[in-house]
Amino acid sequence: MVEPITVSLANAAATHSFGKVLGQALPAGSVILLEGDLGAGKTTLVQGLAEGLGITDAVVSPTFTLINEYHEGRLPLYHLDLYRLEPAEVTTLYLETYWEGIEMPAGIVAIEWAERLPYLPPTYLQIRLNYQAESGRQVELMSAGGFDIPEMLHQFQQN
Repeated sequence: MVEPITVSLANAAATHSFGKVLGQALPAGSVILLEGDLGAGKTTLVQGLAEGLGITDAVVSPTFTLINEYHEGRLPLYHLDLYRLEPAEVTTLYLETYWEGIEMPAGIVAIEWAERLPYLPPTYLQIRLNYQAESGRQVELMSAGGFDIPEMLHQFQQN
């Protein structure tokens, strides 16, 4: 794991734009672990991610369905929300089938409330969002294997 990088995003539109850049850049098999309080911008970021992948369906948080799958973009998007689950319940979902690319086509896996995962994938991009009324969102990015965070930030600043 590399040292975290902190980025300020002024508002929801900037959070959406950052997600869009991720959707345009991330390769198949990428796992994004999203953490943050209610209203911090996790779903907004995933909506941008979907747009960057070319997904036109409305993207909503799967709080009650647990998993929403979108297949019409450049890559499939698997959007998971673990808010209502305990770690023992998460284990029974066998979420690794989404990031292994064996049973499901390889795509992008975005997991809201990822701190409830009892195990982690071998590589991932962890994004912690903190909403601050006076300055927008503070986003802390960390990666375990293979993600070039400085390049992603460069692409975001170019947009």
